[in-house]
Amino acid sequence: MREDVELSDPPSGAPADPPAGALARYRPSTALEAADLERTRALAATGDPWGRSTALHVTVSALILHPPTGRVLLRWHARQGAWLQVGGHADPGESDPLAVALREGAEETGLADLRPWPPGSAAEIAHLVIVPVTPSPREPAHEHADLRFLLATGTPDAARPENPEAPLRWLSVQEAMELTGEPNVRETLARAARLLGGHRP
Repeated sequence: MREDVELSDPPSGAPADPPAGALARYRPSTALEAADLERTRALAATGDPWGRSTALHVTVSALILHPPTGRVLLRWHARQGAWLQVGGHADPGESDPLAVALREGAEETGLADLRPWPPGSAAEIAHLVIVPVTPSPREPAHEHADLRFLLATGTPDAARPENPEAPLRWLSVQEAMELTGEPNVRETLARAARLLGGHRP
């Protein structure tokens, strides 16, 4: 059961443009998520929350669903060694989190009909979480303030992996819960499951 957490209002004069607008509307469910939201709002107020040179920067991801069957799509991420949702960094010039989610989703799955879900949730973040990222030869350890959306497709059989090292799997929510080792991904899945329960045909 969701229990909204008290959170201070965004600073007066905060920009209404994304991602600040989406963050202003977002309501956290736990004290930890409220703390992550405060950090992300502060980052958005700097004017460049997307810059990859900072120790904390915004990323966007999406859990793709096929609502008629209640299935979700997970992608293998070799760097993390885990089955996760699709997503990534904004491209230069991008500032709308939903647009980033739609682009990343299409690029990583080949699905051309992705749309926000549930209907009417066009600009709403489903889950916000700050996640640690392990270092690589190209960059040190850092954190992602990940804005997560739910996207639906009506053509699940059209999903194709971006490359052979990034296979995709359609799964029931329970199968996805068992497959992923990430507690924050399980929370995203749980939120999707609650919504699916109220929107199945």
